Amino acid sequence: MTRGSLRCIVCCLAAVALASTAFAQTRFTTIVIDPGHGGFDRGGIPGQRVLEKNMNLDVALRLKPILEKAGYKVVMTRSTDIFVPLGTRVAIANSYPNAIFLCIHFNSASRSGASGIETYFYSSESAPLAASIHTAVVGGAPSENRGVRRRGYFVLRRTTIPAVLVECGFLTNPTEAQFAQTTAYRQKLAQEIARGVSNRPSLAARTSYTNRSTKVDVGLQPFIDQRFVQESKSRHRRRQSSSKKKKSSNTAKKSSSAEKKDVSSEAQ
Repeated sequence: MTRGSLRCIVCCLAAVALASTAFAQTRFTTIVIDPGHGGFDRGGIPGQRVLEKNMNLDVALRLKPILEKAGYKVVMTRSTDIFVPLGTRVAIANSYPNAIFLCIHFNSASRSGASGIETYFYSSESAPLAASIHTAVVGGAPSENRGVRRRGYFVLRRTTIPAVLVECGFLTNPTEAQFAQTTAYRQKLAQEIARGVSNRPSLAARTSYTNRSTKVDVGLQPFIDQRFVQESKSRHRRRQSSSKKKKSSNTAKKSSSAEKKDVSSEAQ
């Protein structure tokens, strides 16, 4: 084999490797922003003073022009206080194949001391994006780092594009709720989310098997896999209690019916 032939083969192999790398990476040009809840769905927990749906929408509307200025096409699942079903949100996201899906949320808990930033993803291809956004938001927020978490929320599990859900702090925490109610802080959150997006100009293309992969890349961020989280005991107890109430109610109805029959027979 001549040197010229060898050089040609090496060049061809290099071209194939470059092409496969380009195929495995996709550069997104569109960002679908999904402000959580809306309309009759207030978000949060019963009795919560600060409405989550309003905070989500405000941050999302601030995020939109920042991303557009950076050159992205931005699509909103909602731009006003309306209710959009989860299936519709997913359908909107999946109609843009060269896009990423960003869900904007705030957290809540019955314990007022709960605090911090969490970022969720489901598909392994979404992990680097989740880590990038989480790193940026945590770096710009005076809140606890609760880590990057993998969980099968409907909007993350059913999307066919990289999808991330950001929990921007607890509205049930007095300090974080106070921050969230200031326009400067909400603007800061939008800027940090945009910075996290810009730090990931390309993402791995989704394949059919990677959702089941346990290997994910979240960099140096704390990682918690919650794909197999079981229902809490308190919810289980509530269901048991509800079931017992239904049974006792049915028993009472049966006994009442039997008594009526007895009275009827006596009257005859």
